[in-house]
Amino acid sequence: MLLESLSVAALIVVLVCAVVRPFGRPEAVFAVPAAALVIVSGAIPLDDVRAEAGRLGPVIGFLAAVLVLAKLCADEGLFRACGTWMARWARHRPQRLLGAVFALASVITAALSLDATVVLLTPVVFATATRMGTRAKPHAYACAHLSNTASLLLPVSNLTNLLAFTATGLSFTRFALLMLLPWLVAIAVEYAVFRRFFAAELAAPVEDEGEREPVRLPLFAMGTVAATLVGFALASAAGIDPAWAAAAGALVMAVRALALRRTTPVAVVRSAALPFLAFVLALGIVVRAVLDNGLGDALGHVLPDGTALPALLGTAALAAVLANLINNLPAVLALAPLAAPSGPGAVLAVLIGVNLGPNLTYAGSLATLLWRRIIHHHDHEVRLKEFTVLGLLTVPLTLLAATSALWGSLRIIGT
Repeated sequence: MLLESLSVAALIVVLVCAVVRPFGRPEAVFAVPAAALVIVSGAIPLDDVRAEAGRLGPVIGFLAAVLVLAKLCADEGLFRACGTWMARWARHRPQRLLGAVFALASVITAALSLDATVVLLTPVVFATATRMGTRAKPHAYACAHLSNTASLLLPVSNLTNLLAFTATGLSFTRFALLMLLPWLVAIAVEYAVFRRFFAAELAAPVEDEGEREPVRLPLFAMGTVAATLVGFALASAAGIDPAWAAAAGALVMAVRALALRRTTPVAVVRSAALPFLAFVLALGIVVRAVLDNGLGDALGHVLPDGTALPALLGTAALAAVLANLINNLPAVLALAPLAAPSGPGAVLAVLIGVNLGPNLTYAGSLATLLWRRIIHHHDHEVRLKEFTVLGLLTVPLTLLAATSALWGSLRIIGT
């Protein structure tokens, strides 16, 4: 009982500090000592610590490479080009701008991870809306929702995907094929709700048309990203960890940037977000301690079995609730191993729940928390009531639609 209480207390401290970030300190400052505490107390044996580190190691390496790749693409001007394209495509019409944001945020989230959408695209969206003289709120909210919703497609799109991907045993290509229809359906539902919810803002007249500037495409960055995505599929088919393909893409971009003196070795290392990677590892150890000391058994009793549609819906709903209670990263760490015996379909249903569920609350995902800080940095108010109402309108519908689409994909494509 003592070890169970200690593990739960450590997890609560880690999650609260990740949300509040006392004194502005990184999440790892609190997560690493908490992990050390559960290890020293015996809440998790050293053999289990090594096993967890071995399981998360490739995932963390993959995440580091993708973060470096995204940052170097931003330095090449990829996101500035996206902003220019959005402004030209919108033709000073807010409705068209929302469509452009949905399209770009979906592609960027899928290819470069949700962090790229939150950290790199959201400021561009603010700048584009300001240049057009339109209200930024619908488009900024779209970045928040799509950083979660549009991360369903590829194993590289979200850290939760990487964790679920290892539990499914699927190839990169099979994973993408199974999640393609849920991805499209969820984005379509989000778009329909956004058009209705923000109808007044989208109908407001544009105050200043501004100047049109030509779109300068960073071809080298775009080519590297495309080659890296192909490399993910080829590596998976050859039985090679896709992290090597991500590392190769990041290396190519880094060598070019260093040769042209557009960055420094220190800046490249900093873009890998080492404190956040340490946080992920520490959180994994703490969650493993909580699971081994009672939570795993409790969740095992309520998690549905099988891949029939009612079971998939129940699994996705449970995952969404758990994500909003303890954050989506601990939720997938807890549920993916429990769902794995029912097959890849059940794990993918967990993924739908932990990716779509966080659109309901600020604390559902770290990406949403980071988005909130960026919003405040741009002096834009985020009202809790508005955020929650929008989540209540989108989350149940996207969960139902995406999980039903997954069930159909499993029947058509199989695992």
